[in-house]
Amino acid sequence: MATQAPALATQPELLLGFRFGVFFFSLQGKSDQVDLRFQKVSGLASSVKTTPLSEGGQNLYIQQLPNGIENSRLVLERGMVANSPLFERFNEVLMQYKFTLSNVMVTLYDELGKSVSAWLLIKAFPVKWSMSELDANDKKLLIDRMELAYSRIQIVRP
Repeated sequence: MATQAPALATQPELLLGFRFGVFFFSLQGKSDQVDLRFQKVSGLASSVKTTPLSEGGQNLYIQQLPNGIENSRLVLERGMVANSPLFERFNEVLMQYKFTLSNVMVTLYDELGKSVSAWLLIKAFPVKWSMSELDANDKKLLIDRMELAYSRIQIVRP
């Protein structure tokens, strides 16, 4: 009688980070007509803040008490474009101190265009804008760098 070899567990697929989209939604859930194409996205990170607590007579360690969640800023980079709706939002903040909150979804795709992971940033708003330097000796694409603060991040995985 032949015995069957045990089925091998499938290995999780490692994901590549170059197929992604960034989508802005108004707080009413409608898609905003702002720019979607970016060269780089960073700042998808959260951490638990802690407060150290020394116990009387205990010198071997210090207790760490959780004290809230701290989110990084979402950083979006792309080539500078004229007449950008997203830049207009940044301009409203910088020139008029007028803030428009949005939910932002960063979605990662596989080679077939299927969503494999996403990050939903709740109540995001612009906090910083910068541009690459102008240099008469170098013929390079100008890069806009935009930073958004947000209240919470929710990781969405199928």
